[in-house]
Amino acid sequence: MLFEVWAPHARAVALQLDDATQAMAPDPARPGWWRTAADAADGARYGFRLDGGPVRPDPRARRLPDGPGGLAAVADPAVHRWLHPWKGRGLPGAVLYELHVGTFTEAGTLDAAASRLPLLADLGISHVELMPLSPFPGRHGWGYDGVAPWAVHEPYGGPAALQRFVDAAHGAGLGVVLDVVHNHLGPSGNFLAEFGPYFTDRTRTPWGDAVNLDGPGSDEVRAYFAGSALALLRDHRLDGLRLDAVHALSDTRARHFLAELSASVDALAQATGRPLFLIAESDLNDPRTTAPRGAHGHGLHAQWNDDFHHCLHTALTGEDQGYYADFARAPLTALAGTCTRGFFHDGGWSTFRGRHHGAPLRPELPAARLVGYAQTHDQVGNRALGDRLAAGVDRSLLFCAAALVLCGPFTPMLFMGEEWGADTPWQYFTDHPDPELAAAVREGRRREFAAHGWEPGEVPDPQDPATRDRSVLRWPAHLPDDELWQWHRTLIALRGAHLPTGLTLGEVDASADEERGLLVVRSGSLVVAVNLSGAPATATLPPGRCKLLAGHAADGEVAPPGADGVRLPARSVAVLRLTAE
Repeated sequence: MLFEVWAPHARAVALQLDDATQAMAPDPARPGWWRTAADAADGARYGFRLDGGPVRPDPRARRLPDGPGGLAAVADPAVHRWLHPWKGRGLPGAVLYELHVGTFTEAGTLDAAASRLPLLADLGISHVELMPLSPFPGRHGWGYDGVAPWAVHEPYGGPAALQRFVDAAHGAGLGVVLDVVHNHLGPSGNFLAEFGPYFTDRTRTPWGDAVNLDGPGSDEVRAYFAGSALALLRDHRLDGLRLDAVHALSDTRARHFLAELSASVDALAQATGRPLFLIAESDLNDPRTTAPRGAHGHGLHAQWNDDFHHCLHTALTGEDQGYYADFARAPLTALAGTCTRGFFHDGGWSTFRGRHHGAPLRPELPAARLVGYAQTHDQVGNRALGDRLAAGVDRSLLFCAAALVLCGPFTPMLFMGEEWGADTPWQYFTDHPDPELAAAVREGRRREFAAHGWEPGEVPDPQDPATRDRSVLRWPAHLPDDELWQWHRTLIALRGAHLPTGLTLGEVDASADEERGLLVVRSGSLVVAVNLSGAPATATLPPGRCKLLAGHAADGEVAPPGADGVRLPARSVAVLRLTAE
């Protein structure tokens, strides 16, 4: 077996394999690389000594059975015997479902999560989007402080469990998307800086020094992160990746890292014959994120659309603090504009930022390149108490929100439990073994929310095991009997039947009446009309005949539309189809 490592500044490198030490030689074909061959059984522990220093795990370790800082273990991803042939499932027409493995079930493992996949398939979900799985300190955490992007968190089951999960998902007809973090690595167990110039102090991020994507040595750093992404897609048969906070990727090179990565993923898709895709999280509102590489864009296949969330959230809750202030003045009008333009901030003034923000998207952009949602791990978990919409708004408004997400123009995404209106909180929790790091995280969280008027004792302690326990989903005994679950199932079916996958932003119309709480959105021939107010009102529909497909009201029923529009009871929604009759 060949062992190799990039350590350009080391004068000597040795392989520590179980109890044996073996010198490594420079690779004559690749400057800065060291290599040696050794017999190694599956599971054998190994690491590298740089210049006689302590043994460090392989930066490209496929398995870290003892977590960050522990020795790597030999693991061959090719040994898994795949049970279900899979041709892939692309992003067009997708309905995403974001879940956190550690709180999706009480057991908090990939195998336990796999047992719930048939329910998601029955609901109509097309792709499960897993939050990060890279090894991180302790057992429980969100996963955004992971250390080894090539490996899988051992308490979740390790890399073999991820392959079993993906295999089971494909057997149920579900694609799998994985959230990966390239913009930083966690501080605990992170030894990359000892191996080479993986980080730079030329740019600072909220997590410290930036990843070195454009300085000396950055060719290998870029290859390290791109290689980990390709390995996950190839060896675990994932269908796509969600890229965390790409706005924090500082890169001044002529060809941005994201363009390089998207080209590599497209090449892998062609080689494997499976559609593969990348979804970015970005707060830049930059059209270049999803613009084709041939048009000087990054060529990513989609991006999260926080503007849509913020408009919808303020319309449902009335909240106006922080970044919600930009949307709260006229939330329904803002939502109508976002549905038709893609971004709310597309070059205009942002009060929250104190500057102009964003740039316009082109009308011919496929609307599916934006991901729309009412809740995500960020928008729930980064609230002081981690409270979901179901904990703070009338239940009937959840039906309205679901229709706007699932029958709206963008690729829809649900956050786990949203489909039945789970009101369990989803809070920020950690399990740092390092007491100093644990104290810093705890105090940082308290300081953050003290600035918004919260008392320290009101903010859950991330290190308290009870914080994670409160965040575990409490699954209903008879989920398919739940009215809200059935509503989501109906909406997903209507979307699949009536909303074209090639819909462009230019084919979306929307109108709002702030005073009466009315919003009407037409995506192709599919029309959603909502009344968020406490009084009945009649919504004017697009020209033509509209047929009522589904409706829900807090009290009473939604009747078929008449000549003057559709009569909507208080806090109600109608989903209609514009026909040629």
